[in-house]
Amino acid sequence: MKLRYPSVPLITHTPYFSVWSPADTPNHTDTCHWTGKPQPITGTLRVGSREYCFLGQTGLPSMHTVSVEVMACSTVYVLESPEVRLRLTFTSPLLLDDLKILARPVTYITAEVSPRFKLPADLPVTISLSVGEAICLDYPGQSPVTGKVVSGESFTAVTMSNTEQKVLNRSGDDVRIDWGTFYLAVESGGEVSWRDTEAGPAVCAEKSGFCGETFSALFAAAYDEVKAIEYFGQNLDPLWREETPSMTELLERSFQEYTGIMECCQRFDRELEHNGARVGGQKYSQLLQLVYRQAIAAHTICRDKDGHLLFISKECFSNGCAATADVSYPSTPLFLLYSPQLVFAMMRPLMRYAQSPDWKFDFAPHDAGTFPLLNGQAYGDKLESQMPVEECGNILLMTAAATAASGDDSFAEEYWQMLSKWAGYLREKGLDPENQLCTDDFAGHLAHNCNLSVKAIMGVAAYGFLLSRRNEEQASGEWLQAARDMAKIWVEKAANGDGSYRLAFDRPGTYSLKYNAIWDRLLGLSIFPEDIWENELSSYLDRMGSYGMPLDNRASYTKSDWLIWAASMMKRQEDFEAMVEPLWIACGNTPQRVPFTDWYDTKDAWQIGFQNRTVQGGLFMRLLTERGLNDHSFCAR
Repeated sequence: MKLRYPSVPLITHTPYFSVWSPADTPNHTDTCHWTGKPQPITGTLRVGSREYCFLGQTGLPSMHTVSVEVMACSTVYVLESPEVRLRLTFTSPLLLDDLKILARPVTYITAEVSPRFKLPADLPVTISLSVGEAICLDYPGQSPVTGKVVSGESFTAVTMSNTEQKVLNRSGDDVRIDWGTFYLAVESGGEVSWRDTEAGPAVCAEKSGFCGETFSALFAAAYDEVKAIEYFGQNLDPLWREETPSMTELLERSFQEYTGIMECCQRFDRELEHNGARVGGQKYSQLLQLVYRQAIAAHTICRDKDGHLLFISKECFSNGCAATADVSYPSTPLFLLYSPQLVFAMMRPLMRYAQSPDWKFDFAPHDAGTFPLLNGQAYGDKLESQMPVEECGNILLMTAAATAASGDDSFAEEYWQMLSKWAGYLREKGLDPENQLCTDDFAGHLAHNCNLSVKAIMGVAAYGFLLSRRNEEQASGEWLQAARDMAKIWVEKAANGDGSYRLAFDRPGTYSLKYNAIWDRLLGLSIFPEDIWENELSSYLDRMGSYGMPLDNRASYTKSDWLIWAASMMKRQEDFEAMVEPLWIACGNTPQRVPFTDWYDTKDAWQIGFQNRTVQGGLFMRLLTERGLNDHSFCAR
C-alpha cells in the first residue's frame, strides 16, 4: 500500500525555487523545475576506485533505488551500490508555525553512507553534488553565468548567477527566475568548485571520508532572489531578509541550527502521518504528506511597506495570476490548521487592490496581478472574465474561517466596509446567480449554478458570523436568518426529487459536487437542514468512476481538492475512505510525471491541466473538520 509519486519534491520554497524528480528512481532522469523544464542536479558517490550515480543523469553506473518516501518536510531515498547503502534526504523545513524558518529559502541535503558488509576502514568515499546553470536562468544558455566562493565558520559555498541581473524583469506562468544568486554549500570539511562541463557551467560541492563505518555529509541549496515581488509599484524584500540581509549569514545560521530544525521537521512529519491516518486512513495520510510542501511553496512570503504580512500565491500552469482569490480559497484548510494568519496574508493584496481607484466593481476581485508583478488584476475591467458571486463568497468565507481559527478580528475590522458591501452583493444576487464563472472556470460560464448559490448563502452566513464577533447580535441574527431563508428556497429549487441536488436550478436530473456546503458545519451555523445532505452524499459514492467522482455531469474530469471537501462532509470514515481511494489510485497511476495535478480525468487518471498548485492544501479539509476551527490542541497530539 505504498503510493507511487507522480513527481518527487526535492527543493520547495517559492514558485521560482522549486526542483523535482519526475521519476520513480532519482538517477534515471534529470531533475527539473515544477514547470517540467530541466534544472539538472546530479549526485555521485565514489567508493574506492568505483564511482556511481545516485541523482540525475551522469553516464556513470546507477545505484539501485531501494525505496523513496515523501514526508511533509522531507524526501528520503535509500540507494545501494555493491559496497554501500546511501540514505539521501532532501529537507525543506516549511514549518508553518515558525515563519522565520518557513521564509528561509534553504533546503538541506544530507547523505549518510554505511557499509553493506565489512569494508577496509581506510577505504575512501566521496559524496559529490553538481548543479547546472539552468538553476538561475529561464533556459540554459540564455546568457553567461558567473560565480564565486563564499564561506562561514560552518560551511563553504559556491554561487552561480546570471551576468545580466534584471530583477523582477517580467511576469508569466511557464517561466523561471533569471535574476538573483544560487548557492550550493557544504559543511566544514567539504570542498566546492566551479566546472565547465559539456552541458555547460556547473557548481559543485563534495565531502570525503572513509566507509569502514557510517559516513555523513551535509549540503544546502539556497537562493537569494533579491526581491520577492513588485507590489503596486514597489519592490518588496523577501521575508527572510528580516532575519539577515546576507545569504552568507543566513546559511551560517542554517548550518548551525540544522539539528534543532531537523528535530522539529521530523516531529511534524510523524504528527501529520499519525493524524492523517487516524482521521482518514493510511492512503489519505500519504496524500497529505505528498502535497504539504507543494501547497506552501506555490507562494512567496514578504511584508508590505506598512509591515503587514503577505503570502502571495501563483496560479501555476493556468495563467500565472498572483493572489488569486479562487486559488487561495481551496488551499485554506492547510493554513487554517497550522497558521491562520497566512490566510489573512493571502487576501491582503486583493483588499489593497479593491480599495484602489482602479477597481470599478461592487464585487471582489479575482486576482491582484500576474506573478511576481502585483499591480492590478490580470483581467482588467472585462466583466465577462470576472467571478462576482464566487470571489465575494471566497473572501467572506476565508475571513470568517481565519477569524475563528486565529481569534483575531483585526483583519475583518480593517476591511469591514468592503466586506459589508460584498455581503450585500451576495444577499441581493447570490441565491440564483446570473450567467458567470465560478472557481471551476475551466468549465465555462453557467447560470443558476446550485453550488455557486451554496457559496453565496454561506457567504451571507459568514457575514452574520462576523457581525456576532462584533457583538452586533441583532444584525447578526438578521443576516443568519436571511441565509436560512435563502437555504430553504435553495432546497426547493435544487431538488432532483430523489434526495440529490442539481448542477443548475433549471437542469433537472443533473448533479455536481456541493463542496461549498462544508462551511456550514465548520462555522457551526446550521444554515441548511443537516439531513438534506445524506442522500446527496450517498449519491457521490454511486457516481464514482475508476479514479473518483466527476466534478459534475458535464464532463468526466474532477478536482482533487473539491473531491476531498465533499468527502469530508461524510460522517462515516468508511465512506470518506471510499471517496479517497480512487484519488490515491489516480495519483499513483497518472502517466504525467508532474507535481501532483488537481485536475484530472476520472476515467484514466490523465492530467487535464494544472500542476504544482497550492489548491492541494484543500486535501487537509478532513483534518480541519475533525479538529474544528477552534481546537488548537488537535495538531499537537
